[in-house]
Amino acid sequence: MPANTLPAAATHENETVHTLDIRKDIFINASLEAAFEAVLEEIGPGSELPDGKPFPLTIEPWPGGRWFRDLGDAGGHKYGHLWGHVQVIKAPTLLELSGPMAMSYPAINHIQYRLKPEASGVRLTLVHRAMGLITAEHRESVHGGWEHGLGRVKLVAERKANAASKR
Repeated sequence: MPANTLPAAATHENETVHTLDIRKDIFINASLEAAFEAVLEEIGPGSELPDGKPFPLTIEPWPGGRWFRDLGDAGGHKYGHLWGHVQVIKAPTLLELSGPMAMSYPAINHIQYRLKPEASGVRLTLVHRAMGLITAEHRESVHGGWEHGLGRVKLVAERKANAASKR
């Protein structure tokens, strides 16, 4: 093989590009501002796993800001996982994130949180689209993860709204 020629790319028969297209919405009995702050709290320092175990993340709420899990440092090196970047932020009505999320394989994700006033509260709509070598386990479990996350946003926002109304 000539020095400037690369070998053919290796492929694996079981690697298939899959897509996700998840849409969920929830009504939150709180103001737009409280609901938006709850989204940032839930995808940031207040994040919890379904079993209640804290799972803090860092979100830098500005265009290009990072969304990551900081695992500290050891031996002078930072450790963690990059989940994505803020693609669009228009507080308190829109947040879009793009990146690998918690997928440790070739994949790209786009997540949109859209908040709209409705009756006496807010309608939060989540759209998660992804493509890549997404495992079957991930494709099945992601729905429960979003249900849990949206439930936490509702809980946090309504708790903030109740506390504000008692002042």
